[in-house]
Amino acid sequence: MGYQHLVIAWRRRLAWQAAGALVLAALLQPAAGMTGATAAEPVSGIAIQGEPKFAPGFTHFNSVNPKAPQAGRLVQGVLGSFDTTNPFIIKGVPVAGVRDYVTESLLARGIDEPFSLYGLIAESVELPDDRSEVTFNLNPKARFSDGRPVTATDVLFSFENLRDKGRPNHRAYFKKVVKTERLGDLKVRFVFDNGGDRELPLILGVMPIFASHVLTSETFEQTSLSPFIGSGPYTMAVIDPGRSITYKRNPDYWGRDLPVNRGRFNFDEMRYEYFRDDNVMFEAFKNGELDVRFEDNPALWSQGYDIPAVREGRIIKAEIAAQQPAGMHALVFNTRRPLFANRAVRQALIQLFDFEYVNRSLFNGLYKRTESFFERSMLSSAGRAADEEEKRLLTPFTTAVDPNVMAGKSRLPTTDGTGRNRANLAKALQILSDAGYKAVNGQMVDPAGKPLAFEMLVNSAQQRLLSGFAADLARIGIAMSIRQVDQAQYQARLRTYDYDMIQYSWPSSLSPGNEQLFRWSGPIGRQDGSFNFAGVDNPAADAMIGAMLAARSPEAFQSAVRALDRVLLSGDYVIPLYHVPRYWIAHSSRIKYPAQSPMVGLLLDTWWTQKK
Repeated sequence: MGYQHLVIAWRRRLAWQAAGALVLAALLQPAAGMTGATAAEPVSGIAIQGEPKFAPGFTHFNSVNPKAPQAGRLVQGVLGSFDTTNPFIIKGVPVAGVRDYVTESLLARGIDEPFSLYGLIAESVELPDDRSEVTFNLNPKARFSDGRPVTATDVLFSFENLRDKGRPNHRAYFKKVVKTERLGDLKVRFVFDNGGDRELPLILGVMPIFASHVLTSETFEQTSLSPFIGSGPYTMAVIDPGRSITYKRNPDYWGRDLPVNRGRFNFDEMRYEYFRDDNVMFEAFKNGELDVRFEDNPALWSQGYDIPAVREGRIIKAEIAAQQPAGMHALVFNTRRPLFANRAVRQALIQLFDFEYVNRSLFNGLYKRTESFFERSMLSSAGRAADEEEKRLLTPFTTAVDPNVMAGKSRLPTTDGTGRNRANLAKALQILSDAGYKAVNGQMVDPAGKPLAFEMLVNSAQQRLLSGFAADLARIGIAMSIRQVDQAQYQARLRTYDYDMIQYSWPSSLSPGNEQLFRWSGPIGRQDGSFNFAGVDNPAADAMIGAMLAARSPEAFQSAVRALDRVLLSGDYVIPLYHVPRYWIAHSSRIKYPAQSPMVGLLLDTWWTQKK
């Protein structure tokens, strides 16, 4: 799976999760003017801790070029296909880009901080210190692309349909709202239950807002290839079903002069071309049909770009420092299946994955092994002993965390990189033997005599990695078949958890929040359409997420996240794979970007095309 595919897939997941994964909030302390007697007075921004980085009256974010020319076109490649322009429902495979360029939220995320929100559709917010409710005051200038004003009616319509008919993450988040109130055409209030979720006001802040005069409650959850109407900077200009989509910058965009938008959305056109095969997509990039490619294949990065376009300077290779946690890219066990409900089987397969050999033979030794669900950040528990707050949180769950994980001494199995992996193979055999498995006529069988065999479901060619793993498993009689299906079938099977194992990536940020429920909550994981692909159903994980959402100090928040990390690592739900140490990017020489990258990750909307 190439990095271009991962980036697009991650963006699609973020769009699907909408508020959940875009607001990856941690502890949300009151911002300036939000304490004491002025706690509910209108403010223009709220921050993770203390005050927002940018005071009222700021002109633009730091990691943009406010003087960037607005012209040209950016063409990106996407693996797969699409059959709907609505990414906010369970049905269909949504097109890329809607959440990025067409729909807007009440507030805009600050791109130079772990987590802050500033005025967008809502020009100000009223939020008491206990965060038991939130009131949004809408900007009277806000307009949909058809010229109609954005009103409180649209806000409530969006909320109600996402709550009742949206993806499970929206349903889970918004059911915590016990009362809504329309206080005028441009004012709306939300009141929450007493669940202690201090992130919820900000989840509402990034809720996508739909046009109630275009959609209806009856049509909202239907797939459609009609242009999606939003209030954002672009409109859908050309839709070629399953093949491409072109967004054009709206010359009448109401919010173009807002500080949160200055220096952004610089291309006249944003186009996504869809490909069935990554090799074909790579060739299209080399031939100049695509303008940018995000790479995570070290072999391609070190050898595949020795082409005339690079040597002549028409394509630029760049390495950009990553400020975001690496997240978890892994082979995922579906623990809903009886085979992988057995933890011993999962532990044995973890022993059999030879990362060092894979990294050396396939990836030039340039990957790093992922040891945490919050890799490459202070939120990771790897190599760190649990602090007193973590111990207190985990006390009711005495068996939920492995002692070595609690002590920060646990490491994934390592090998000498030769490909023999004999020591770990012996450990895997011992684990299976202790669980009652044995080899019979070259097959590993369970106590009832059933062969240990399973299917790996994929939707793109991943043969180099998976065939080697299958061969290692076969050495001790475990049969892993690889089933490749098209994008539509793959998404349908993921939606209903119809697989034994998949390869998947959960992105992470410096401020995880409610999206963790959508990934690891037992109750949500029992509903179709969640991202709890491993089938985690662990009261300790649910409790740690609850502690994280209720945290009132940075220290308490970090402890809760690390405690969650320890629970997930101890559960052996995945075989962690690897991550790139830096962003590897190749792009057309006419494409430029700011010297300072956003803290929230690479944003193509801050790039521009150099005028000739």
